[in-house]
Amino acid sequence: MEIRTLRAFVEVVRQGGFSQAAKTIFSTQSTVSKAVRQLEDEIGTRLLDRIGHRSTLTVAGEVVYRRAVRILAERESLMAELDDLRGLKRGTLRLGLPPIGSSTLFAPLFAIYRNRHPSIDIRLAEHGSDRLEEILHVGEIDLAASLLPVSDEFEWQEVRREPLVALLQTDHALAAKASITLAELKDQPFLLFESGFALNRIIVDACRRAGVEPSVAARSSQIDFIVELAAAGLGIAFLPRMIAEQRSHPAVRHVALVDPGTEWHIAMIWRRGAYLSHAAKAWLALTREFHSGD
Repeated sequence: MEIRTLRAFVEVVRQGGFSQAAKTIFSTQSTVSKAVRQLEDEIGTRLLDRIGHRSTLTVAGEVVYRRAVRILAERESLMAELDDLRGLKRGTLRLGLPPIGSSTLFAPLFAIYRNRHPSIDIRLAEHGSDRLEEILHVGEIDLAASLLPVSDEFEWQEVRREPLVALLQTDHALAAKASITLAELKDQPFLLFESGFALNRIIVDACRRAGVEPSVAARSSQIDFIVELAAAGLGIAFLPRMIAEQRSHPAVRHVALVDPGTEWHIAMIWRRGAYLSHAAKAWLALTREFHSGD
């Protein structure tokens, strides 16, 4: 059983098909198909049911997938630990950061990190928190910034807490309020980020607790575009206060959102029990140095 066949199989499952898996691991679709067939032949049973362009797991496939994810993650930890034992000078930091908040919280730290550790190669993955947790789980990255809470499979180090604010057009009837609740916005259209952004989950979960069924006018992955849509009066947007203040707009008013459980609580996370390289530990120390007590 080879690592390459396990990796191909895991990516087919995660991406939902062979063509997308091939793009993810920079291979061809035929090579990925051959690797999965080789794994099925070795195990002696079918692992995937192929329906059109989609592939779903068989019962045996579910067992193999769970084990394969752990094997691949342990391999990455093993290689990192061996590199440290060899005293290699050219380490690698594999870091995952989300689009929301990273330019403020983490971008200023890169120059400091590079100055202190000039031989460390930084490999950056940029996705929403949900996707970052997926690739962290399988060992493709060492650390990720994600919103709390996270599952028990991860350990974490707090970075920052921020309240959320609602972004309303300045002439909106509720824009003069000092604070607002989701119940007061129940009849208003919302502007949300694309699926996979943990900020959406905060808003949707808070709406459920408040008995509000949000009407979504638009979705985007771009903060500036969301702000412009709010300024145009298309709907109500939500951002952490710190980020909203940096994206101030003359046609937008920020109103504090006071519903329980709507705090933006970001942390650096890593797999529980995983080996952390010197490069990863150095990044954690730097974020603790600059963001402890924020």
